[in-house]
Amino acid sequence: MPHITLDYSPNMEDRTDIAALCRHLRQTAAATGVFPLAGIRVRAFAANHVSIADGDDRHGYVDISVRLRAGRDLDTRKRAAQAVFDAARAFLEPALQQHSIALSLEMRDIDPELSPKCGTIRDHMQKADPS
Repeated sequence: MPHITLDYSPNMEDRTDIAALCRHLRQTAAATGVFPLAGIRVRAFAANHVSIADGDDRHGYVDISVRLRAGRDLDTRKRAAQAVFDAARAFLEPALQQHSIALSLEMRDIDPELSPKCGTIRDHMQKADPS
């Protein structure tokens, strides 16, 4: 499972479609082949209050956190992290060209011993029609 969380400055909502960015990152995560489809979660939260760099309100940011269950080797995690980052950067490129924006990503392992799970998403996912 990867949980992808976007923390962003509120002014980003005027600069890009955050819901579309979430969909784009979900599709990218699935396309890596690293993450099980049923475990992918993408969510975004605007910060209520921000103060960035020199305090200019025109600055913005998108900080992406990817949490995933431990067990993947470093090269696999690096490839997946770079794919998600590259997808976010490409999606945000028009805004990055026009505005002062910081984009960052961090990937962290979740210790499976300390992270119990339960869910029925797999039971309810639509099966692809083989025809």
